[in-house]
Amino acid sequence: MVRGHNASSFRFRLNNGVEVPALGLGTYKLPGEQAYAPVRMALDCGYRHIDTASFYENEEAIGRAVKESEVPREEVFITSKVWNTEQGFEETLDAFDRTLQRLGTDYLDLYLVHWPVSEKRLDTYRALERLYKDGRVRAIGVSNFTVRHLQELYGACQVMPAVNQVEMSPFLFQKDLLEHCQARDVLVTAFSPLGRGQVLGDPVLAEVGKRLRRTPAQIILRWCLQKGMAVIPRSADLGHIRQNSQVFGFSLDKDDMARLDLLHSGLRTTTDPDTYE
Repeated sequence: MVRGHNASSFRFRLNNGVEVPALGLGTYKLPGEQAYAPVRMALDCGYRHIDTASFYENEEAIGRAVKESEVPREEVFITSKVWNTEQGFEETLDAFDRTLQRLGTDYLDLYLVHWPVSEKRLDTYRALERLYKDGRVRAIGVSNFTVRHLQELYGACQVMPAVNQVEMSPFLFQKDLLEHCQARDVLVTAFSPLGRGQVLGDPVLAEVGKRLRRTPAQIILRWCLQKGMAVIPRSADLGHIRQNSQVFGFSLDKDDMARLDLLHSGLRTTTDPDTYE
């Protein structure tokens, strides 16, 4: 971990030495032009990590938002993912080219296998290794992989995944998966850390937030960071984007962290990856 005091300087160092800002902007369900303004707002607020995917259908708008901002491309960490219907070795190479074209860039900072599609995920990851060795992407990894999927990958890959992006929050605390990844120097990035807003009224979050003068969302994001995870909350609201970036000037003590650990209820907002054989 490379510590800092704001959204651009607080970073994690990946297993290949590349640094990724710990806080990013998620853009799922911000299709097309709906992603442009939030990305511009996030960059203005100090974010330097933008997460997208071909499935989100917003890469073109995100590319323009980055290009038309005052932030140099090399200062923005852009993640994208190959979708299920694009998986396979040659298919993934083609999908990557389309992603670069839509984003208007000649490289990616991180490229992920979006879901562990049966009978395709290993060939798909092999294509990511090719892209990495060719210098077209700075780091590669996976998304929604369980321990079982990861163990299968370790036996076949030449380049260890740098990241596993999964749904994670105090309400879906996948402790075994987190510890498995951290023991192997695979950074966990938490998507939907705020449970798509479903959990923000929890009384424990309210009590801790009131005492620390922070919002429930800030408490959750801080919990994720202190667990050693990067976080990519989605928002299209300037106030929320700004508030979500203000999570580096305070910390949760051991008691607060333990209380949040106990909020685990198994709440998922997306498909259970265990359904992928």
